[in-house]
Amino acid sequence: MLVHPIEVLLVEDDPGDVLMTKEAFEEHKLGNRLHVVSDGVEALRFLRREGEFADAPRPHLILLDLNLPRKDGREVLEEVKNDDDLAHIPVVVLTTSEAEEDVLRSYRLHANAYVPKPVDFEQFIRVVRQIDDFFVTVVRLPKG
Repeated sequence: MLVHPIEVLLVEDDPGDVLMTKEAFEEHKLGNRLHVVSDGVEALRFLRREGEFADAPRPHLILLDLNLPRKDGREVLEEVKNDDDLAHIPVVVLTTSEAEEDVLRSYRLHANAYVPKPVDFEQFIRVVRQIDDFFVTVVRLPKG
């Protein structure tokens, strides 16, 4: 199977989690491009190619934290899934929240997966790699 590099948007405000996610991507796959924004407002501007993100690529996958400054991840998820131009992009909620209400609400808002962030470094790296593997080698993604 021919594997094409994919554009991934990470929406994460924790610098440590950003660093670990970058490390997992860099060590694991050639060519997948990870773009990072640190809050919900920036995420929507990136996705809508506004302002400094006018030339941003359309991501094939969004990794979304729920607890974000300025605009909460739940609001971002809802806006993405209600926007005809963005709704087709798979969204994986990757968050520290294990609250059942967050899980349920995320799926009601049409998240494609809900993944609790492991606190252990090695497990975190493994989980990010598994998400990457699944969306790169198993699933067929729509072209941007």
